[in-house]
Amino acid sequence: MKKKPTLTVDAIIKTNDDKIVLVKRKNPPYKGWWALPGGIVEYGETVEEAVKREVKEETGLEVEIEKLVNVYSDPNRDPRGHFISICFLCRRIGGTLEAVTDAAKVSVFPLKEVRNLKLAFDHKKMLKDAKLI
Repeated sequence: MKKKPTLTVDAIIKTNDDKIVLVKRKNPPYKGWWALPGGIVEYGETVEEAVKREVKEETGLEVEIEKLVNVYSDPNRDPRGHFISICFLCRRIGGTLEAVTDAAKVSVFPLKEVRNLKLAFDHKKMLKDAKLI
């Protein structure tokens, strides 16, 4: 069988007071690292549905998509294989902030602090592309 890339989504959730939501990864790769909430798109699901579901599953928040940040397709961006991620800028519209499913912890960080964090995957690049750091 021919290998194919896996489609994923990531969410940048910016608060009104210039902070963003990050999750501490519970599982490898990058276990224990901070990351943007996100995950694998399920079969039959749109990327927009997937990002909203993943955010709800990992952070307890309900979000609305504001805009597409970019598509990240470097075959080496994830040590598990070729994962293509579509990153969206989102805003919170409901829910309660709590670590769920794949997240060991969820927290809100001031953007100036995020610059100094080691983030999983290419999530720092996503934040730079969104012109947040």
